[in-house]
Amino acid sequence: MADRIVVSAVCVFSAQGRLLTVRKRGTDRFMHPGGKPEPGETAAEAASRELAEEVGIDVPASALEPMGVWVAAAANEAGIDIEATVFRAPGTHDPAEVHPAAEIAELRWIDPGAEAGPDLAPLLTDHILPALR
Repeated sequence: MADRIVVSAVCVFSAQGRLLTVRKRGTDRFMHPGGKPEPGETAAEAASRELAEEVGIDVPASALEPMGVWVAAAANEAGIDIEATVFRAPGTHDPAEVHPAAEIAELRWIDPGAEAGPDLAPLLTDHILPALR
């Protein structure tokens, strides 16, 4: 059995229905904004904090809409699985107002209905994109 990392992730949409993905520095896969909870944080609190730190979107934990919990292969760590609690940010967000920060090197807005590219994280390709279609 693979080692497992617990994370929180957030689906953020533009008014055009495009889904925000991020690529962390030193990696080649795009994924949701999000990350590991700090001690004492709930999954929603971690998602809210990471969203603000990584892309500058402030959404209170109480406003995040739970989508589900999935297990997938970690995108950038061989032999590791992630257990991701995934949320949806309410409303839509203007891509011009979303900026990479912290460890984020690049942002990309994708069409969730299009064929997934090879540079997307397994959580996206195996679970989230199918759930959104």
